[in-house]
Amino acid sequence: MDAFHYLIAGFITACSWTNLFACFMGVFIGTLIGVLPGIGPVATMAILIPITFPMDTTTAIIMLCGIYYGSQYGGSTTSILVNIPGEIGSIVTCLDGYQMARNGRAGAALGISAMGSFIGGTVSVVGLMLLAPPLAKLALGFGPPELFSLILFGLMMVSSIGTGSVLKSLIMATVGMFVSLIGMESISGFSRFTFGTLTLSDGVGLVPVAVGMFGISEILTNVETIEKQEVFKTDLRSLLPNWQEWKDSFGPITRGTIIGFFLGILPGAGTVITTFLSYGLEKRLSKHPEKFGTGMIAGVAGPETANNAAVSGAMVPLLALGVPPHAVMAMLLGALIIHGIQPGPFFITEHPTIFWGVIASMYIGNVMLLILNLPLIGMWVKLLKIPYPRLIPLVVLFCFVGVYSLNSNIYEIAIMIIFGIIGYIFRKMGYSLAPFFLAMVLGPMMESSFRQSLTISQGELAIFIERPFSAVLLAAVTLTLVFALVKSMTGKGKKSAVLE
Repeated sequence: MDAFHYLIAGFITACSWTNLFACFMGVFIGTLIGVLPGIGPVATMAILIPITFPMDTTTAIIMLCGIYYGSQYGGSTTSILVNIPGEIGSIVTCLDGYQMARNGRAGAALGISAMGSFIGGTVSVVGLMLLAPPLAKLALGFGPPELFSLILFGLMMVSSIGTGSVLKSLIMATVGMFVSLIGMESISGFSRFTFGTLTLSDGVGLVPVAVGMFGISEILTNVETIEKQEVFKTDLRSLLPNWQEWKDSFGPITRGTIIGFFLGILPGAGTVITTFLSYGLEKRLSKHPEKFGTGMIAGVAGPETANNAAVSGAMVPLLALGVPPHAVMAMLLGALIIHGIQPGPFFITEHPTIFWGVIASMYIGNVMLLILNLPLIGMWVKLLKIPYPRLIPLVVLFCFVGVYSLNSNIYEIAIMIIFGIIGYIFRKMGYSLAPFFLAMVLGPMMESSFRQSLTISQGELAIFIERPFSAVLLAAVTLTLVFALVKSMTGKGKKSAVLE
């Protein structure tokens, strides 16, 4: 059965009424949280994971994926109309999108953003469909040593390639690894760091930690930075760019699709780096680079396309190798694990219905988003006028209800609050939360692979360098670490606490 027939079967799965509704709700909620500044897809997915427990696994993942790529669409609306990035990947859109709005071209900026997002998102899904299966087949030859080295490589890339201090990122990854060790040890069965409590005997839950660190801390951080913003009005009739704007956007959309997809595959790249790189490339290629920042449509089309293309790129290592390249994919990995599914080299062959159903749903979801985003811009503008302080109690209520509904355990709410405060403190100190959460999710898998490798080699660490692929990955880890440290010491690293 070739990929085409699998895709047809995936569309049959995705087109059931239940899955279509889940896809619609996912992209609608994703667009909503993309429009509303200060919530973000990670916190939203964490809050809504308990709702997916009664759902079929395919339905649940379709909805959660829809939230992610829907938020990439919605984030551009606030960037253009209010000059606030509704989603972290839309920071660059503020530079020219808001200036286009000030110049009376808000509709054209929104229109090209939606079309670029649709093209980038759809084409990158084709790349995901073509690239993930052969990559998974290649990874079938992986043993525990290769898996351990691959996870270590992914963590190192996230810690060193992303923005912020390398040392701080490594500290966060170490702390996340420690938290993942809390609970009952998987091989011998003894308890670690549980302090005799029943709640911790099964480990620290992913959802309470995620909701706390990404939801509660996000709310606390945004409360400090609330500013009154002017919302530029636009209407549906002005949403179509003129012929010259289409002509100026063709190249950026094409390049943004390529950049977004392939950089999205890399651990640690995320949407921030892809959008900045796309913007920088368009500025370098432009005949009038000095006009960037004054309302150039290429500065909107390229980054917004790259932003959405990176979503499918990021799913390649998650679904084919079981290694999430950033925090949002780690949340998806956590959701799959909660539903009893372990992504990795065997995922596509063992769960083809889920894989191809999700692929097909992403085609459908991109069409839904294109239809949704343009007519509903008037409604999003009204939502943007709601004062953020009025939204805070509702978001906090969702956090509490979502966490408590997991196991009806009041102590998990306490864990959420504790990690919310910890996350807020880390943010204030300039520590990125993504390495922590990735290490927490991947920690058990990494420990298991490490111990299995030592069992195979009868305690010899040389097994990690005797296996060729494992040795190559460890060499890459060493080179990445050395490069990052040299870059940090020479002062060329960016000092930013951007969360990805």
